[in-house]
Amino acid sequence: MASVLQKIVERGHYKFVDSVSSWQEAVKLSTESLVKTGYVDEDYYKQIVSCIEEYGPYVVFDHYVAMPHSQEDASGVHKTSVGFMRVKEDVDFGVDEDGERKVARLFFTLASCNPDEHTDNIASLMGIFTNEPLLDALMEAETPEDILAAEEKYPCEEDF
Repeated sequence: MASVLQKIVERGHYKFVDSVSSWQEAVKLSTESLVKTGYVDEDYYKQIVSCIEEYGPYVVFDHYVAMPHSQEDASGVHKTSVGFMRVKEDVDFGVDEDGERKVARLFFTLASCNPDEHTDNIASLMGIFTNEPLLDALMEAETPEDILAAEEKYPCEEDF
């Protein structure tokens, strides 16, 4: 069975960007490969932006990782998938309720057709999010081949 990163590469759901002007632009760009392949509608990113504006930067985790997503039953999602985007420069999402600045460079954008698939998407990413050497290598990725090479060099120890 293909890993999440292998599926991302096979489906063409990846993007490499040097910089963005705002976190909103980053969210939009992170959905472009999903739009291009028909997995989500062009306006799906607006739902994600609305959720972040309403709930704060809940999509940003440690180690420069963001997991942009909307509600698990969001309109405009046609197929479940995960998109990947690497941004060379930090993307500032502001501060959370604890006053901690939230910054990301790796974006794993979720598109889920139903709550079960939403949960499965998140679970499938946990091995990546806890593998710091893999995350470091992904921050240097420039090509889809770099994504696969990083995963081969730093495999996830558990399959969630």
